[in-house]
Amino acid sequence: MTTETAPKLTRNEELKASVPTLAGTIAATLADESADHFSQEDYDFLKFHGVYQQDDRDLRKTQKTWIMMVRSRIPGGVMTAAQWRVFDDLASRYGNNTLRITTRQTIQFHGVLKRNLRAVIQGINDSLLSTLAACGDVNRNVVCSPTPAYTRAQAAVYEDCRRVALALAPRTPAYAAIWINGVQLNLEEPANKNFTDPLYGQTYLPRKFKTGFVVPPVNDVDIFTNDQGYIAIVENDELVGYNLAVGGGMGRSHGNAATYPRLADVIGFLPRERVLDAAKAVLTIHRDFGDRTDRRHARLKYVVAERGVDWTRAEFEKRAGFKLEPPRPFRFTSTSDLYGWHRAVDGTWFLTIFVETGRVKDVEGRRLKTALREVAEKFPVIEFRLTPNQNMILARVPEADKEPITALLASHGVRTENQTSALRAVSLACPALPTCGLALAESERMFPGLMDRIEKLCAEVGLDGQEIIIRSTGCPNGCARPYMAEIAFVGKAPGRYQIWVGGDVAGTRLNRVWKDMVKETDIEAELRPLLERYARERQNGERFGDWAVRAVWPELPAVPA
Repeated sequence: MTTETAPKLTRNEELKASVPTLAGTIAATLADESADHFSQEDYDFLKFHGVYQQDDRDLRKTQKTWIMMVRSRIPGGVMTAAQWRVFDDLASRYGNNTLRITTRQTIQFHGVLKRNLRAVIQGINDSLLSTLAACGDVNRNVVCSPTPAYTRAQAAVYEDCRRVALALAPRTPAYAAIWINGVQLNLEEPANKNFTDPLYGQTYLPRKFKTGFVVPPVNDVDIFTNDQGYIAIVENDELVGYNLAVGGGMGRSHGNAATYPRLADVIGFLPRERVLDAAKAVLTIHRDFGDRTDRRHARLKYVVAERGVDWTRAEFEKRAGFKLEPPRPFRFTSTSDLYGWHRAVDGTWFLTIFVETGRVKDVEGRRLKTALREVAEKFPVIEFRLTPNQNMILARVPEADKEPITALLASHGVRTENQTSALRAVSLACPALPTCGLALAESERMFPGLMDRIEKLCAEVGLDGQEIIIRSTGCPNGCARPYMAEIAFVGKAPGRYQIWVGGDVAGTRLNRVWKDMVKETDIEAELRPLLERYARERQNGERFGDWAVRAVWPELPAVPA
């Protein structure tokens, strides 16, 4: 007679179970001035608090220089001018004097030293924002279509985004104890040792979880890349509810066919008043059915893929307490931001500013960080909105302030019209080296130069001014959503990349690997014949991604079933 042994849980699961408050010894280490970094256990707990412990990989060969990345949680990416000023101050005093806009509408601070960590997080909290659940095995920052309302329905979608973000936030007492009060929790006290989060339980989720809201026809949040996505259905300028999409995600691992990017399935329609019930139901499906024995297989997308859409819908309805209606019609036409000045429905103006690779900084001829700081100081009533395309929107601008803001930006070299090229306007890149510990190759630092070369190549082959969605990541985890791009570069080794082709303009199709290993210096040589073919063979109005599906995909090896 044989007895089956239960699969062994991952180390992360055992760690969460041992300290369900997620406190670790973070506060004690913060108080220890002789320590310049945290233990491996605290490294894992820190993620839940919005912190990644890293080291400067440019210096790794000569010395280990510990630095922290701090990520904020900003539902829908909306900040007040006062909050932007706080973030600008924190970046200047404690970071590397830049602010990094992420693809999930947050701000990351890079280069923070351990001794300054509490000051940064406390400053963020004092501004009435947070870092709790910006990382870790919980629901991350909730994204939402950022373009200011053309309709009242869009404002209602943002309101729902904020409600869901609050409802899915973890309740651990450790966050306030460590970062606000500076107190190390006694982990042996029964209240701490047995702490159970009312939504997440004692071991939280098997892996991260992402939620998004989008207003068609613009899919500016890449809604199908989220674990759960809410597609607004608007009738007669009224938000009547959402089509619910479940089971998306970008992450994969090189050489592991069991890991893959996946688009979420639309499983039905729900009325607006049930959105909180829906959000909790989807999250708890991941909580209870996600794989806790293999973190590479721990995302909700694998549950949906392996158990099926019908099972997922039935399980959702059981947990949510209501039946989904059939999905309602919708259509996406674009994933890009609307650049320049535009009037909102309430008569105010908004301005979308291109931010290359999302890095807000001052460089010769374009002092963007200084310009935005001055805008926040001189025009305190406006909003700062971060986009999932790593750009900045200045919103709620009164008519009288439109021209003064344009002039202020121009004085620092920041244009409001003709801001960048067609290729760059739709491009994305993750930070990668030297800060990200997962990066296999460069991304943000090499990307502007690579785009220069690709633009030159496009001009040479007759594609000057043609929009092609190009994205870059330093590893296969997919932070810049590369698997949705028409052309993507995915780091595989130092200076070497996979090239993927075939995404679409609406964010509804995954791309495929075209070349498995290409030197960064050889990218133009590899792309030239491909782009020449596209220029020669494309049909009227046919985008590169659609042409690649028609002409290039049939030439690629068959995708395993």
